[in-house]
Amino acid sequence: MIDLSWAAHFLPLTGAGFGVGFLVGLTGVGGGALMTPLLISSFGVSPQTAVGTDLLYASITKTAGGWRHHVADHVEWPIVLRLAAGSIPASIILLAAIAFIPLNTSALAHWIRLGLVVALPLSGLAIVLYPLLARAPERQSDGRVPPRTLATVSFGIALGLLVTLTSVGAGAIGVSVLAALFPLLPAKRIVGSDVAHAVPLTLVGGLGHLGLGHVDIGLLLALLSGSIPGILLGTRLAGLAPEWLLRPLLAIMLCYAAYILFNE
Repeated sequence: MIDLSWAAHFLPLTGAGFGVGFLVGLTGVGGGALMTPLLISSFGVSPQTAVGTDLLYASITKTAGGWRHHVADHVEWPIVLRLAAGSIPASIILLAAIAFIPLNTSALAHWIRLGLVVALPLSGLAIVLYPLLARAPERQSDGRVPPRTLATVSFGIALGLLVTLTSVGAGAIGVSVLAALFPLLPAKRIVGSDVAHAVPLTLVGGLGHLGLGHVDIGLLLALLSGSIPGILLGTRLAGLAPEWLLRPLLAIMLCYAAYILFNE
């Protein structure tokens, strides 16, 4: 008799991946912010494994998007490089601290949960505020973008620490802060630059957590098998549901997820 017990574990994860992927395709935001708390609260995955697996998952799913933005010339590479100059070293330092500082499993899980409780409402706020921040007049195509090196590198450091600890922030928070830092940059270049920067950041974070034993390959494959068709379907249907409704709903979901994690 064929043993189908694996399906009872695999199919719900695939369905979760499809649902999150669909929302990402529909709205362009919410991937890590939704996936990590969902894995922890609904599937009982440890915070460390949820974060590590989600980071590696994000690096794979964002690579295609980053390449598409590059080909379309939607990436402001000097901004990406300045962000990475802060985020990548910060991510590596945090991973080294996790590896060498003698924190027990429960203590690390506590800090990750605490980071999520802070990061999820911030992501929700960023999702709601981004359309307002992106309404500034667009610069001319031959205009100059002020470098704002110190502010951009500093934000990169904060983002590197936040994403590596929680897997949250590379999307909604990233685009909102970039829109505030560079108000005359077209929205498509803000989004393209944020996605391009997220690829190496999530890859470094994901590989670091993989080395620490915080990645479940079976879980990763289950999520990818659902999220890829979900993203494709959501992208095809994007625009049918009004953003003024979707964004507040996503923000409420993220705040509720933070509330659940805080009270667990």
